Amino acid sequence: MSILSTIKKHLRGIKYGVEWNLANSIIPNILSHTIRLFLLRKLGAKIANNVKMYRGFSIRNPKGLIIEDGVSIGPKVLLDARMGLTICKGAVIAYDAIIWTMNHDYNDISFSPKGAPVSIGKNAWICSRSIILPGVKIGEGAVVASGAIVNKDVEAYTIVGGIPAKVIGNREVKAYKYEYNSSNDYTHLI
Repeated sequence: MSILSTIKKHLRGIKYGVEWNLANSIIPNILSHTIRLFLLRKLGAKIANNVKMYRGFSIRNPKGLIIEDGVSIGPKVLLDARMGLTICKGAVIAYDAIIWTMNHDYNDISFSPKGAPVSIGKNAWICSRSIILPGVKIGEGAVVASGAIVNKDVEAYTIVGGIPAKVIGNREVKAYKYEYNSSNDYTHLI
């Protein structure tokens, strides 16, 4: 390996480390949610204007993150967008939820990473301390109960819970109107 290629490799590593620390240590702890969203957009995240992200979140690869209008993301949420993560209009992701798009192949001798994109449907509710695994699609209006581990797609307006998550009920199909709206929010420093 030439000196030039070694230098380039180290520079890429430094760039990755700086972006990681910005997305996971600095930006999540800035008091103003407006500034947090602005900086995440500068790192490549596609975030609509009407989005609320509470302090303390973690993001793996902001460039792979798409958040649509009216989404609310609670504190301590981990959003892994390395393989692509789309959160559709009006979805709510509660405190301490984890969404993974990548994990490791435990049968691979090198423990190589593998994964697939995740999508969270319109007006879905991902409850506290639930975990969504790689490749899962959460349907429109679906609810993932607290503590659930979701390893398969969830149909629209279905409620799932448990480990692994199983259908435990159905949600009524309505024109839900609980989307976050920044014009009604005066809590800028949370």
